[in-house]
Formats: sequence, structure tokens, C-alpha cells
Amino acid sequence: MKLLNKSMIKNSESLAKSLKAQAYFVFADCLESKQISLDLPKTCQAILVTQKPKRYRQEFKKAFLHQINLPKIDLGRLGLVKASLALALSTGLISEKEKVIFLSGNANQNSLDTLIVLEIGSDKDFLSSTKLQGLSEVVEPQVFEACFNLCIELASLGREGKPIGTIFVLGDEEKVLQLSKQMIMNPFKGYEEEERNILNPKLKETIREFSALDGAFIIDKKGTVLTAGRFLGATAEATEVSRGLGSRHLAAAGITALSEALALVVSESTGSLRLFKGGKTILEIEKP
Repeated sequence: MKLLNKSMIKNSESLAKSLKAQAYFVFADCLESKQISLDLPKTCQAILVTQKPKRYRQEFKKAFLHQINLPKIDLGRLGLVKASLALALSTGLISEKEKVIFLSGNANQNSLDTLIVLEIGSDKDFLSSTKLQGLSEVVEPQVFEACFNLCIELASLGREGKPIGTIFVLGDEEKVLQLSKQMIMNPFKGYEEEERNILNPKLKETIREFSALDGAFIIDKKGTVLTAGRFLGATAEATEVSRGLGSRHLAAAGITALSEALALVVSESTGSLRLFKGGKTILEIEKP
């Protein structure tokens, strides 16, 4: 391991102790060594973040009790932190007011060069809300993770190299269907639930193809894609959405304001990803 990495880990461990941090994240792809030992308080859980889940599944098993997998997409340092915190919140690994330490850096150079300390819910630059807590009541955490990572890929890569814009609405499906209408014939109608579940890896390419359609994907709590090409008729007050955002974002704000659902919006013009809950943007990941 490089001297810088050793120094970053040693000093962040001391910081975790002095601040009584509850969570300690490390972007493991920056580590040259396959082994790492951490000296953290018993109340501080170590969480590994990686874009190479197969490689790190066993190598850091002793040091890290939990692992967050992100798609192999350039998120930038800030985007990587935001995505990791969102997934950690959605699975209950962290909660509001907890102090968190995050080590990140350049994976290509095997170098940890960024140390971030924050309190969950207090820094709007990273996460403007902790509404992802209790997510399991709306949508199963693994379903949110699969859809979230898919949206990150769509925002970055688009479809066949071309930018796309789309909406995924998760959970509270009965209310969402009542507040929306079908724009085209439902391309998922007639298929078995297992075939159209977002957790089915075979469905990924199909989602990519249909993401070019106007309208939204509606996904139920367990991950079954109910329909695509759905028009969201609900609208939010102008004050709920930042100026300059288009009709997709207004629709996402509206449907989440009138239901318990979450909405993920991929912007065609900027390649950014926004997460809506309760009619407001609670997370934004900009394309680096």
C-alpha cells in the first residue's frame, strides 16, 4: 500500500475515534493491497464501497462487515459519495444525525486522496433529506439499489451512446396508477412477474431499449415492472422544483407529492440523476 494510503487510513481512524463516528466508508478500488486492517471504535461500522464487487467480495471480508456495490461508471468523487450514502441510508446502514467518515480517491492510481466528514442530514451538498430511511415500507431496498444503479448507468452512458431522459417510479403502485394514464400499449403486459422483475439481470437490456419511450416506468414494491410509457398527470407547485428543470422533473415531483412513491429522473440534457420523495429533490448526482 502506498505511503499516502497508509497515512490517510491512520489519520482517518484517529478522526473516527475523536469524533465518535458511527460509520467509516472506504472506496476500496483505490487500495493497492488486497488486505487491510482497521482500528476503529466498536460503535463505528466499516463499510466498503466498490465498483468491482467480484474482486472484493472475499478479500476485505474481515475488515468490512458491509459492502456497497456501485456500477463501473465515472461518478466523480462527489457523485461516488452521494450514491454510497443514498444506498447506505436505503438499507438502514446509516441514519439521521450519524457522523460519517468517507475515504475516496483515484482508483486508476491506487491512491486515497479525499477525506470527507459529515453528519447525515445536515449537509445539503451531499444529501438534502433523510427520507430514504424507512424505505422498506415503500420499496424493498434491493429493488431500490438495482434501479438506482441502473439509472446511474443510463445517465452516464445513455442508449447506444446517445443521451436519454426517463423516469422510474417506485412503490405505492396502486396510487401511482390511479394518478397516471397509459400513453402507449404496455410493453410488459402478458409476461410472467419473474421475467419483468428489475432484479432479473436479463431485463436490463430490455429496460435500456424502452427507456427511449416517452413516459415513465412504474415499478411495484417487489421490483416488478408494471408498465412503461406511462403519463404522470400529477403536477407539483412551482416552488417544489428548482427553476430550469423540465417536464419530467415536474412530473416526478408531482407524483411523489401525491403518493408515497419514490421517483428517479434521468435528465436527457445534462445527464444528471435526481431522486424525488415527497414532492422534492432529495438527491442529485451530476454527470462528471
